[in-house]
Amino acid sequence: MALIRRACPEDAAGIAEVHVASWRTTYPGMVPDSYLLGLSVPGYTHRWRRILADRSRIHGSFVAVEPPLGVVGFASCGTQRTAIEGYGGEFYALYLYDHAQGRGIGRHLMAAMATELTNYGMNSAVVWVLATNPSRWFYERLGGCRLAEKIVDFAGTNLTEAAYGWRDLAPLARLSADPPVR
Repeated sequence: MALIRRACPEDAAGIAEVHVASWRTTYPGMVPDSYLLGLSVPGYTHRWRRILADRSRIHGSFVAVEPPLGVVGFASCGTQRTAIEGYGGEFYALYLYDHAQGRGIGRHLMAAMATELTNYGMNSAVVWVLATNPSRWFYERLGGCRLAEKIVDFAGTNLTEAAYGWRDLAPLARLSADPPVR
């Protein structure tokens, strides 16, 4: 069973491995192949070590750990970075290895982030996801309502992102009471 806990700088390499692997399995055909091939575990390890060591900004990062495999997923959240009125928080990232999907681990990571944001007084949140990502249904199943779309320039390509929002994070935070399945 996966243990969900707060991430620390020592988790950076495990997070980076999940980050790169999940991008390469999730986004082919959606983002340029050259971008996916250029992803670097050492580069992301450095980036995540820096993020996890930075205590100057409000954010929460969590890992899902399965012994003996180690980190099988991660999530990150904080203050909303866009201007969607009425939503204080944002779910920045949620990624799992393929073999860890469909077992409730993502739901528990979302619950951990919802609890974190609520603890900082942010009772609502958004997430941005590629509009063509078939996994966006995950956010809909967890109660996210589609709010907006925007075009972003990503690696020289225009992509459409969709925002999903939760006006009240309390029901999402309560999902942490349900154990993930093995």
